[in-house]
Amino acid sequence: MIRIGILGYGNLGRGVECAVKQNDDMELAAVFTRRDPQSVHILTEHVPVCPAAQAASYKDKIDVLIICGGSATDLPVQTPEYVKYFNVVDSFDTHAKIPQHFANVDKSAKASGNIGMISVGWDPGMFSLNRVYANAVLPEGKDYTFWGKGVSQGHSDAIRRIDGVADARQYTIPVPASLDAVRSGETPELSTRQKHTRECFVVAKEGADLAKIEAEIKEMPNYFADYDTTVHFISQEELDANHSGIPHGGFVIRSGRTGWEEEHKHIIEYSLKLDSNPEFTASVLAAYARAAYRMNAEGISGCKTVFDVAPAYLCRLSAEELRSQML
Repeated sequence: MIRIGILGYGNLGRGVECAVKQNDDMELAAVFTRRDPQSVHILTEHVPVCPAAQAASYKDKIDVLIICGGSATDLPVQTPEYVKYFNVVDSFDTHAKIPQHFANVDKSAKASGNIGMISVGWDPGMFSLNRVYANAVLPEGKDYTFWGKGVSQGHSDAIRRIDGVADARQYTIPVPASLDAVRSGETPELSTRQKHTRECFVVAKEGADLAKIEAEIKEMPNYFADYDTTVHFISQEELDANHSGIPHGGFVIRSGRTGWEEEHKHIIEYSLKLDSNPEFTASVLAAYARAAYRMNAEGISGCKTVFDVAPAYLCRLSAEELRSQML
C-alpha cells in the first residue's frame, strides 16, 4: 500500500481523500492542516489530523505527501520545504513561474533523494501532455488551448488573498468566435485577450475600498492583466446560492497539415468537461503520487513534471495487464 499524506484540507485536499478511497493500492496515513486540527473533520475514519508544523515527524510513515495549497503563496514555499522529508506532488499552476519553481524544488529534492512532482493536474498536466503528443505527431501546425467556462481555483484563490476580499469565484470563458475559427481548420494568430475573458464575483469585507480591489484584480500580473476582466461585487448569500459549484473544463487543439505540399488538414482535439475541478485535479494528483512512489523506489530523485513520467507508472495495472487490456 502507498501511504498518502495530505497537506491542506480544503476543496483539493478533500478531493485527494476521495481519490485515495478509489485506489485500492493507496491508504490515507495523515492529514496536516494550518487550522486547529480539532476543527477539521475528514471523511476517513481513524486517520489523524495533525498540525502542519508536525508533518516532518511523519517522515517514515508517509510515502508521498500531496500538497494542496495555492500557487500564489503556498506552493513556492511548501514544496521545496516538504520534499526534504517526503516524495511530494503539487499542482503549481502559474505557468510563467514553473521554471523557477522547478529549479527550487529540484535543488531540495536532489539533496534529500526524494521526488518532487510539480505542476500536476489538468492544465498544467493532462493538457500539457496532449500539447506535446500533438506537436510530435503534427510538426507542421499550431496549438490552441481554451479553458472554461469554469471556475479557476488558482485565480479565485489569488483574488481571496487581496486585502478587503472575504470570498470570490472567478470564471474563465473562451471567446466563442475564436474557438469556432480554430475548430474549422483556420490557424489564426490569437492574443491572450482574444482567446478568453475572465469574470469575477467578489464578496468584499465591510468598509473595503471596492475601486481599489477591482483595480488590484484587473492589474494582477500572470492572472488578470492580459485579459478583459469583469468584476462583480455581490453578497456572500448570492455567492453561496449561485456560485457554490466548481465546474471547469476546456480544449487543447492542434491544427496541422500533412502531405508533400501540406495539402491535407488535421485537427487533434482533447477536451474535458468537469463537474468538480478540485476532485478531478485530485484524481490526477493521486495517479502521479503512484508514479512518484514507483520512480523513487527505483532510485530516481529530483524534480519531475508530467513529461518525465511514463504512462505505465500511473496506472494500477501491471505491464502485462496494460498490454492485454489497453494497448
